[in-house]
Amino acid sequence: MRPFLLSLLAAAALVLAPVSASAAGSGRTAIPLPGSPYGDPAGSNDWACAPSAQRPTPVILVHGTFGDRRSLLDPISLSMKRAGFCVYSLDYGNRATGDIRDSAAYLGEFIERVRAATDADKVSLVGHSQGGMMPRYYIKNLGGVAYVEDLIGLAPSNHGTSILMDGGATGATGLCVSCAQQTAGSPFLADLNAGDETPGDVSYTQIVTATDEVVVPYTSGFLADGPNTTNVRIQDACAADLSEHLLIPMSVSAIALTLDALTREGPASPALKTC
Repeated sequence: MRPFLLSLLAAAALVLAPVSASAAGSGRTAIPLPGSPYGDPAGSNDWACAPSAQRPTPVILVHGTFGDRRSLLDPISLSMKRAGFCVYSLDYGNRATGDIRDSAAYLGEFIERVRAATDADKVSLVGHSQGGMMPRYYIKNLGGVAYVEDLIGLAPSNHGTSILMDGGATGATGLCVSCAQQTAGSPFLADLNAGDETPGDVSYTQIVTATDEVVVPYTSGFLADGPNTTNVRIQDACAADLSEHLLIPMSVSAIALTLDALTREGPASPALKTC
């Protein structure tokens, strides 16, 4: 296997520690989340949560390739919960290795369940790696533009990675279809990025790190400039923050930028300083 796959597989092995699975809350629609034996991120998937007037938009966490609904996401989930948001997280795409188009359709189904449970018109999405890019397919091609308030990508693979991968392991019929789709220059990404990269009234925030060893170059996480778009490196918020691809969801700077995006009109401020 090439470095791209090795890095992501290492992430799955290092950050997933067994814990007891939590049950869905009562009082509102209970939604089973099969696929992860590790439970929910801290503070998430409380199906009795009612959005407040101050925080009317629920937030959905979207994990990356080889991850699950909890891996790497406890700190950011708990931070959003403490800020007053109803927070949700899902498993999708056989640990996000399946066709990204199918994963986006499933995300759409999950969004409808969250909207029904919370009576919310829209949701905000916070995704790591593939989880920051995949929702763009839902927004662009599956009608999601009407239901998403913010899309915040943490080291998102918006334009793929230049790291070479083993086509036998990651091709369209291989073990990781989404890996091939995330290769820079893939037909999938060419289609996704054709035309307007940031459609609709969605606020788009891309938070990247200069030390990213998976999405290479790290600038491929950026989207085309626009009035509702912010592209920012965590090192611009705090030069001492060297969090790389796997650690960016737990980065204090990335979490602060995410909360800034969620609690203000439009995307995050690129001028925010966190240290």
